Amino acid sequence: MQKRRLGRTNLDISVLGFGAGAVGGLMTKGTPGDQERALARALELGINYIDTAPLYGNGESERNLGRILKVLKPDVVIGTKVRLKAADRGRIGDFVAQSLDESLHRLGRDHVDLFQLHNPLVARDADDHLAIDIALNEVVPAMQRLQKAGKTRFIGFSGVGETDALLKAIASGAFDTMQVVYNLLNPSAGQPMPKGAPGQDYNRLLERTKAMDMGTIVIRALAGGALAGTTERHPLAMQQVAPIGSAANFVEDVARAKALEPLVKQGLAESLTELAQRFVIANPTVTTMLVGYSTLEQLEQAAAAVEKGPLPAEVLKRINHA
Repeated sequence: MQKRRLGRTNLDISVLGFGAGAVGGLMTKGTPGDQERALARALELGINYIDTAPLYGNGESERNLGRILKVLKPDVVIGTKVRLKAADRGRIGDFVAQSLDESLHRLGRDHVDLFQLHNPLVARDADDHLAIDIALNEVVPAMQRLQKAGKTRFIGFSGVGETDALLKAIASGAFDTMQVVYNLLNPSAGQPMPKGAPGQDYNRLLERTKAMDMGTIVIRALAGGALAGTTERHPLAMQQVAPIGSAANFVEDVARAKALEPLVKQGLAESLTELAQRFVIANPTVTTMLVGYSTLEQLEQAAAAVEKGPLPAEVLKRINHA
């Protein structure tokens, strides 16, 4: 599987990552056997980036990964996160350190490769929506102290929240990586916002991450599953998925995804999901694309799509005019 450089970290990671979150649900609610088979198969396919967080299954994702990694002992790059609530504002440094220690315990490791701020970033602080000034002035120093202590090699943040706050986080130079919302329904992180499209304009922020030599980890590549073109959900998957940066609700996202089906019928891809996945990796600024899995079959599909390579330029042009 193709590997790309994760910005200034100089880590080479697979263009397809292993998303261990709750949207897919395999690593939070699947059986131990299915979890082990999926992760072992991911490694066979050449996937070497695994993304988790304490929030996923209230620690279950990290615990399950720790159990499997102890057996497989793979050479992988692992990223986890920290998310602060309003009650944590008075002890930010202690909370950030405690969160990472608890993650390391669940993962069975003495350090992670990447420690990321998981809160939406905004101008005005409100509950788990974290003011960008607090993030830069208080959370970042706490994360950097953990770097110096050897508990994480690099630090990053999740690119959700208000666009101006996200751009300020990039411009600060504090972060090595960013998780970027980028998909067929909202490609504005990588190109102009389509005329008349709903959702948040991310103002081509991938150009800013490139200028700062930041690694980019695409999240919501399938818009929470909407780009499968159906409202049906696997039993393990999160049954209610709030859109991030796209339409007002999941049903609207599915309807917009289904409008792209003629491109599949024209033979540009074998499925909507393949079209969506190959669209994401066609942007050379993207380091890796996270997909959340419910089944081994979904993993195989994503890997097969990635192996076909990015969509050709002529197909991208047709998509932009669809």
